Amino acid sequence: MVQVRAEMHGAISIVNAIATGRGATLGISIPIQAVVEAVPGRGIVFENKESNLSARLIRAVIEQSVPRSDLERNKLRISIRTQIPSGYGLKSSSAISSAVSLACAKIFKPRASDMDILRDGVHASIKAKVSITGAFDDACGCYFGGFVVTDNTNMKITRAEKAPDDISAIIFVPRSRKRGNVKKLKILHNVFAQAWGLANSSDYWNAMILNGLAASSILGSDPRILTDLMESGALGASLSGNGPAVAAVAKNEKVALVKKVFAQLDGTTLVSQITNQRAKVHEL
Repeated sequence: MVQVRAEMHGAISIVNAIATGRGATLGISIPIQAVVEAVPGRGIVFENKESNLSARLIRAVIEQSVPRSDLERNKLRISIRTQIPSGYGLKSSSAISSAVSLACAKIFKPRASDMDILRDGVHASIKAKVSITGAFDDACGCYFGGFVVTDNTNMKITRAEKAPDDISAIIFVPRSRKRGNVKKLKILHNVFAQAWGLANSSDYWNAMILNGLAASSILGSDPRILTDLMESGALGASLSGNGPAVAAVAKNEKVALVKKVFAQLDGTTLVSQITNQRAKVHEL
């Protein structure tokens, strides 16, 4: 029997990748861990009751990242523990796919590179239909931490750098999960391209604000919230992913003021330290 635990974290959007195939993210310290156990036999067993979406995604990741000959002679038990709210744009699917891919690689492909592991998770996300682009930007944010700017179409990291350690993300998770039609984001292709250009030259906060205004106007979030967040001391603010969560980033001494903006809204507010920590994996 072999048992392996992979650990990583969530991320928030700096630039949404759907319109242009290029995105940018920032790692946050909300954790996730995947434990994969391999024993002689066949089949895949889910230890905890994940949603159908997660089960479908995890199965796709395993089929992508475990060689078929190994699948035929190993029974795999999968256990996921996550504090990332799912379905809100906080990269829970990318974190799950990357963590499972990393754990499987440790057991079955010990020589796999970071990029091999990420690609397996991305291909599985497309196959399981949990992502339009495969969300390479999101996977990199969860895996490497810090700022990551990517070309998703070509699965390339174009810029990566550590974030300052005196900032936090203030994230509003609304009670309603309603969101607009994500395909319409392409209408503002040029605006998202501009936002990506800013991120790719390290102007992350202006990139985040431009992305937030564009994404909010299409996906039905009130863009005035972003103005209020900036006024209260946020460095940047945006809808995260396709929403409906809204994320602001602020220096630690401004967190309480920024948090107040969300206090009147119907939902939950989370505060998470920004992280530069990369994914970890070890045998148990």
